Amino acid sequence: MPLFGEVFVSELIKMPVLDPMGEELGTVKDFIVIKGDPLPMLSTLIMEKKKKRYFLEWKNVGIFNKRIISSNLYASKVDPYEPSEDDLLIARDIFDKQIVDANGAKVVRVNDVKLEGLNSHACLVAVDVGIRGILRRLGIERKSEKFYRVFGKTLPHNLIRWSYIQPLEPRLTTISLIVPRQMISALHPSDIADIISKVPYEQGLALFKGLDPNVAAEALHELEANIKRAIIESLDKDHATDVVERMPPDEAADLLSDLKSDKAKELLESIEKDEAEDIQELLAHEEDTAGGLMTNQFISYHPELTVQEAIEKLRIDSPNVEAVYYIYIAKDEKLIGIASLRDLILSSPAVLLSEIMETKLKTVSPDTNQQAVAELISKYNLLAIPVVDADGNLLGIVTIDDIIDILLPPSSRKKRRSV
Repeated sequence: MPLFGEVFVSELIKMPVLDPMGEELGTVKDFIVIKGDPLPMLSTLIMEKKKKRYFLEWKNVGIFNKRIISSNLYASKVDPYEPSEDDLLIARDIFDKQIVDANGAKVVRVNDVKLEGLNSHACLVAVDVGIRGILRRLGIERKSEKFYRVFGKTLPHNLIRWSYIQPLEPRLTTISLIVPRQMISALHPSDIADIISKVPYEQGLALFKGLDPNVAAEALHELEANIKRAIIESLDKDHATDVVERMPPDEAADLLSDLKSDKAKELLESIEKDEAEDIQELLAHEEDTAGGLMTNQFISYHPELTVQEAIEKLRIDSPNVEAVYYIYIAKDEKLIGIASLRDLILSSPAVLLSEIMETKLKTVSPDTNQQAVAELISKYNLLAIPVVDADGNLLGIVTIDDIIDILLPPSSRKKRRSV
């Protein structure tokens, strides 16, 4: 099947399709795409003649390039085409749709689709998301190139290889794009949240559902409250539970406090008991206090542990804790000292934690105003500050990340309520 040079779909639309005698069968209206290995490929040409549509299967195409398209069939052998929602068409279903550029971590719009020959098939190899694609569809790409040259500039190319895009429209999943979901999951959670926020809700939801659960949990916290709430309420219970269980307790509490009471209770009853208790404990505090800001995930060890023993335990315990800035030394749940990671690294392995810990502690109570907490962390250059009750029991910690949220409040910070 001859397929010469680069071919863009917009160059083929409205081209005449000729029969073996050179008579016109119709003009190209669109192309049906099917799954291919390794790339999606054209299966059928849709032609139009006198306002009627006909289809020509790829096996019956003779010559195919941007100068001539021919058929091995005569008009009498070409069948009418009845539009179907089950078919995936390039112009109808891919043009102008939004996709994620997994390399650039941004949402872009498909202006054109590039085809190349592979194993006698015309395969979709890239999408044009730049100005060239728009100009090409308008039929003024060459004129525009000359115009740019007048000013000593070149018209930029902006193609994204098919292996670097991720569909946002659920329709596009029917061609099984080879983009691994890991490419999206590898983006920073804030970038993923930004992408989800910029596209229509249905597309954002489809993208979120395809994320690795751990990444979904991280990205969820970065979303605006209304989007976050809508996504969780749209997930089935098992999926929503899986995501919430992977969130740090303080972030899960933020999320649940914004859900309808019946949905929040449903999730609390679905997640593991220990995690549910941690979240419930945090929900009991007012949101503008240390208790409302804190996380009850932290590293706490007995003072009689040696540095070597503490380091060995830390390797096991730290993956389950979101932020590890200090080791908190507690006896009978009462905070008696703090050791930094630097203290551990620089100390002799046989030394006890009680010998290296700092005992002049800066702490806050659960009801300390968040502004006062921020001022203490700023004044003493702390990465985290412990929250203790009236008896000195360690309840949680407020990290520098939480304080930044106060100074630059994200839209996800909201009023908490008990569930």
